[in-house]
Amino acid sequence: MTLAAALMVSAAVAHANPVLDWNTFALTLPAGNPFNQARVLAATQLAVFEAVNAIEGGYEPYLGTVAVPVVTAPVGASADAAAIAAAHTVLKAYLPGSAGLIDGFRTTSLGTIADGPSKESGIAVGEAAAAAILAARFDDGATPAQSYNPSSNDPYTWQLTGSCAAGVFANWPNLRPFGLADASGYRADPPPALGSTAYAKDFNEVKLMGRKISTARTEERGVNALFYAASSPAYVMDMAARQIAVAQGRSMLHTARALALINMAISDAAVASFGSKYLYTTWRPETAIHFADGDGDERTDADTLWEPLIAAPCFPSYPSNHGTLSGGGAEALRRIYGEGGHAIKITHVAFPGLENEYTNFNQIEADISDARVFGGIHFRYDQVAGAALGRAVATAVYKGNLRKINKPQ
Repeated sequence: MTLAAALMVSAAVAHANPVLDWNTFALTLPAGNPFNQARVLAATQLAVFEAVNAIEGGYEPYLGTVAVPVVTAPVGASADAAAIAAAHTVLKAYLPGSAGLIDGFRTTSLGTIADGPSKESGIAVGEAAAAAILAARFDDGATPAQSYNPSSNDPYTWQLTGSCAAGVFANWPNLRPFGLADASGYRADPPPALGSTAYAKDFNEVKLMGRKISTARTEERGVNALFYAASSPAYVMDMAARQIAVAQGRSMLHTARALALINMAISDAAVASFGSKYLYTTWRPETAIHFADGDGDERTDADTLWEPLIAAPCFPSYPSNHGTLSGGGAEALRRIYGEGGHAIKITHVAFPGLENEYTNFNQIEADISDARVFGGIHFRYDQVAGAALGRAVATAVYKGNLRKINKPQ
């Protein structure tokens, strides 16, 4: 067992809240990339919500209807056991390479619940909820992978960077969304025109602040760029959600719904973001800076030796994925918990001793925006457009899913 897994096992015993514990544990498992991680977490948290909601009630189920739910629960079924079984089943199905860790965490988690009919009924409910979610997500478009190759080298057009052999995740615009009926209606507005004042301003900002060795960028901002390169949107937003849920004393059902909505919003934001990326196919800052002599703007000077602080991902620049997914997660958090008055600490094992402290979600989004610009892989307008797109997606997800049932007086 890894150190991270051992810590998660200890956390399960200490917290006695399987919704929080399994979310924490799930984020330690390798999912391949931030977009698949968001997809796996959305499915996992939805299964957990369906299971707990089937037992405790109060919200519209994700699958089926209130009158005829897909998942039903016998009286007295353990909601704790249901949450554990639901998370275990989905994670094991999506991440078979981590099956041993996932099985071990299930054993430890269920070991905290007294044996008996309540536990067994809860397990059955959780497994049924997971099976229903997995069936609904079958052949969701995550595979087969598709690539994209630039068809021209015109100015403003995305070109291969670094070690990229092609554009990746070209199939992601067609991934079946979780909370949106159709993600194709959610696209970023067109980026600033080449030659515009807005373009030149943001070009010169990233050129100055985002280069590998920059005397203008502070050490703290450089560390921030590296920190958020290592911290996925789901990792950051789920960590914030767990802390707020504990601080506010939220119920297990409330937390299960919150994490389901947050991760649905993040995953659906990825679908919308990639749809926009492969619609506009704009170049990365390093390409723009290397070939600025051909962009027709005297305010943008070329530097063929310019390098970004962090390596650019292998897909077009506009809008920023991190900005879009984080914007989606932040907006879901905002609608569930309110914008401010929080005490949030975002940490990462790769940065021991570093705690990024926030009282509201705007501060987190601002740090992420700086991180991508000062990391040299995005223009500021990529971030602004991404955040707006993510907020629009999350608003629709929140309003259209897992709504509270208004019981008659």
